Parts: sequence; C-alpha cells; structure tokens
Amino acid sequence: MQQPGNNFLTPEESNDINAALLDSSEKFLTRLTISSSRLLKLIAQDYQVAIEELTPAQIIAWFEKDSKIRREQGADAATLKW
Repeated sequence: MQQPGNNFLTPEESNDINAALLDSSEKFLTRLTISSSRLLKLIAQDYQVAIEELTPAQIIAWFEKDSKIRREQGADAATLKW
C-alpha cells in the first residue's frame, strides 16, 4: 500500500470510499476515521507511547505544536496541510 503522506489517505483509498455503497455523510466519516487513525499513530510515535496511552492533553499539545510550526515556519514545515 502507498504511504498516505500528509493527506493521511491514499488516492486508491479515496477511490474505494467513493465506490462504497455509502451516503455522503458516511463517506466523510469513513475518510475522517481512517485519517484520524493514522494521525493518532503519528502523534503516539512522537510521544513514544501506544495510541491507547495518549491523553487528550497530549493530543491538544501536539496540535498546538504543529500549529506553531505552521505559523512560524510556514505550512510546508507543519505536519498537517490545510
């Protein structure tokens, strides 16, 4: 499987979701769930803990750190691209 990169969803996976027998809100939630799972794995790796051990405070702090990087170094330096 291709690495999802900063999109956290490969084009193939997106195509599979588009082809699924789901309504648009279910497709959105499917994309969100897959992407969130991958992002949580990345955050857990950064903290060197299992996903199950992540706390809400750690997740918030990670987003704050990524946001600060975006503001100070530009969007290309941040993990999340939006």
